Amino acid sequence: MNRFARLMICGVLAVCAASAFQKLKSQKEFDAYKAMMTATTPDATIAAAENLLTTFADTELKPLALYMEADAYGRKGEFEKAVVFGERSLEADPKNYQAQLLLARQYAGHTGENDLDKEEKLGKATKYANDAIASIAAAAKPNPQITDAQWDGAKKSFTAEAHEALGMIADVRKKYDVAATEYKTALDTQPTPDPATLVRYGMAQERQGKYDEAIASFDKALADPNAVGAVKTIATNEKAKATAAKAAKK
Repeated sequence: MNRFARLMICGVLAVCAASAFQKLKSQKEFDAYKAMMTATTPDATIAAAENLLTTFADTELKPLALYMEADAYGRKGEFEKAVVFGERSLEADPKNYQAQLLLARQYAGHTGENDLDKEEKLGKATKYANDAIASIAAAAKPNPQITDAQWDGAKKSFTAEAHEALGMIADVRKKYDVAATEYKTALDTQPTPDPATLVRYGMAQERQGKYDEAIASFDKALADPNAVGAVKTIATNEKAKATAAKAAKK
């Protein structure tokens, strides 16, 4: 998800937060909630979420707090804990599409080609991604202050994230045609194409021997002003590989 899309979604979720206030039972619970939502580091988010969950055991914000903790562990690169808290969030709210997306991407991104439990993890990733697509489609607008256009854009971005996870799953299985289709669906669904998704799409094209198409995808990613340094580096390296492979094929 690119920076523009994230900012748009953050704006929507900030408005959604207003509805959460109605579930808070005291000023102290509000203070704990605010500390969690304004934490600036993963460790601070984890500490604040734990404080909310332990101090207010009956809080109605349990699914949110558990998701925030899962996301923080994911940002720290702690796969096992991200999964544990993501699944706990889903237990508290089975239709929590943000938790479903997190779990899909965590399993897809932490499964290796030679893992003994590869298919088990990829099966879970596939289920969570498809569950997220269904949950997003059925989700009602969480706050009337959100415009229909904002909500539609947010749902499209979340849905695109699920398709990208399905592309990552296909990549691990070396089903590069399926991966390319899923990445293309994600790109077509996103309100603003994500350069990182473009790079994944280009790599899937490259692995199918579609070098011209791959080079075009890498060029689009490199030309995107929202592409961060790491994405540009990968796009540059992969473009060079595709160009060399194309030349060798002649």
